Amino acid sequence: MLDIFTAAAIAAGVVIMLGPILIPLLHKLKFGQSIRDEGPASHKVKSGTPTMGGIFLIAGIVIATLLRVDLTTDIFLALFIMAGHFFLGFADDYIKVVKKRNLGLRAWQKLLGQIFIAAVTIYIATNYLGIETTIWIPLIGTIIDLGVLYYVLVLLVIVGASNAVNLTDGLDGLASGCMAIAAGCYCVICLITGHYELAIFCAATVGACIGFLFFNFHPAKIFMGDTGSLALGGAFAAMGILTHTELILIVIGFVFVCEAMSVILQVISFQTTGKRIFRMSPIHHHFELGGWSEVKVVLVFWTVGLIGGILGIILLLGSSVRIM
Repeated sequence: MLDIFTAAAIAAGVVIMLGPILIPLLHKLKFGQSIRDEGPASHKVKSGTPTMGGIFLIAGIVIATLLRVDLTTDIFLALFIMAGHFFLGFADDYIKVVKKRNLGLRAWQKLLGQIFIAAVTIYIATNYLGIETTIWIPLIGTIIDLGVLYYVLVLLVIVGASNAVNLTDGLDGLASGCMAIAAGCYCVICLITGHYELAIFCAATVGACIGFLFFNFHPAKIFMGDTGSLALGGAFAAMGILTHTELILIVIGFVFVCEAMSVILQVISFQTTGKRIFRMSPIHHHFELGGWSEVKVVLVFWTVGLIGGILGIILLLGSSVRIM
């Protein structure tokens, strides 16, 4: 257990130490965030705030993990999934911030990268970790063999989790706080399911996100950018896949799911009826435009995330079925 707390402390320490070094550097390089014209008016003051803070956030996770555990296959795979999304996010931010192309990577380019990450994940997980092509159904308490469809599920988990966390990163401290809660809950799940070294990776993620909140909570001094949010989403996907609790992932990541679904429903509604369901999507903006302060939205969403995380752990503890 000491390694778990130590990993969290190291990750937080690395992020807190690197912040004062890299934030002025990003300022100097003019790596500032562009704010959408159609976004909430209160966000205009954030224009120019340094972005790509995911560089030192993810550095904290990697350093803390490698200092506290050996590079086993499952740790390598978790770091690979996270790092793969880190480089996708970095490329996206670089194109937007440095090359001044607002759209960043094309959707098909990002998807192609995620398919590659998923393919490597499937190969290593099934051939070297012995993860079966089954899925555990919470509440029902049964295991179903999906066969080759399990590979499709892995792709959906990776694409869905990374993009959902990315969409959540729209308010100061929202994504980092929700991810700290989700990773903390997965740390508990890893201990329950016997994935001790992966629990250390989860703890490092918690520590790094808490450390990042020193600079990212309202008013934010830096944003994580796609560099951080896509990577954290990848880390979240890795936690679900490597513990073989893919459906529990949906419960623990309930806030992320709501954020992604609000965008999907908004697009479908507008394209089919010409009407919007929400004032603005992702859904955190809906509450902002409804009169909630940014801090209130973040704290409420953190609370919902904590409830979802606790519920996910309860669902796991209530099952007598061996997941792996």
